[in-house]
Amino acid sequence: VFLIAEGTVCPISFVKDVLFPYALRVLPETVEAQWDSPDFKKYRDAFPPEYASSQEAFQAHVIDLIARDVKISYLKSMQGYLWEEGYKSGDLKAPLFSDVPPKLARWHGQGLKIMIYSSGSVPAQKLLFKHTNAEPSDLTFLISDWFDTVSAGLKSETASYKTILSKHPEYLPSQWLFLSDNIKEVDSAIAAGMQSMVVQRPGNADLPAEVSERLQVVETFD
Repeated sequence: VFLIAEGTVCPISFVKDVLFPYALRVLPETVEAQWDSPDFKKYRDAFPPEYASSQEAFQAHVIDLIARDVKISYLKSMQGYLWEEGYKSGDLKAPLFSDVPPKLARWHGQGLKIMIYSSGSVPAQKLLFKHTNAEPSDLTFLISDWFDTVSAGLKSETASYKTILSKHPEYLPSQWLFLSDNIKEVDSAIAAGMQSMVVQRPGNADLPAEVSERLQVVETFD
């Protein structure tokens, strides 16, 4: 069972209305306090040199990328770093849909392998599943593997799903079930030989009428 995170296991609004604003809010103080710290510097140095050379250029670039929702690996890694303290302090907690925790636990108990694929970095994915509104809060023990745009590629490209398949040759492509709120991602997974369904959750964009004629659409994991 192969899942996308935002829009499938938790509201997409959590990313856009909570996580993104939080990163922007703590960015100035983090940059000022940690600019030359080794922990921060390894993320800063992943940015193009013209943006990593000054605090002002760095912050302006981060703000621009977030405003345009650019899915680029060095931004996603930086966001994960900024969110980490928020999760640890309790300011951030992932609001999973109510059907998700019991279904993940059931699948895990049945011996199914659960994996996550997101445009958010793998460390950010692990933070989200470690700090949820479920009981217990930490669900990372249910997840067998994690993929992002660095380890797999862009979610809209069939090659990315073939890359993921190659990481687990013990499973045939037809043994995978990919669940996503994004039609292009579902089509790409199917093109790679996987089973795939569209998950239509509250807050997701309306689906074109013809989608349900050619793809299976579900509203919960039940």
